[in-house]
Amino acid sequence: MPLSIAEKKRFRRIGHELSPVVLTGGQGLTEGVLAEADRALEDHELIKVRVNGENREERAAAMQMIAQHTRAQIVQIIGKIVLLYRPARKPNAKLSNLLRFSHLKD
Repeated sequence: MPLSIAEKKRFRRIGHELSPVVLTGGQGLTEGVLAEADRALEDHELIKVRVNGENREERAAAMQMIAQHTRAQIVQIIGKIVLLYRPARKPNAKLSNLLRFSHLKD
């Protein structure tokens, strides 16, 4: 189900406080990167991923591939950074960025 405008606004506000937790390296998009993004989404629900590369189209394709592989929704793309959201099965109050930053208002 697509995110509402209000949800995207809230997630972007929270995302402003976050640093990328997954970085693509010189080898590009590997199974390890995809697995780490999947694990990070399960823990944090809302994450930033930095996709390195000079070609804008390749970066955009890699961001789409990460979102598809992890079943996440793209909240925002700014340059080499993509903000992804996927609800956790069992949110952990200590790890979930949505719960940790719930004090931020719209």
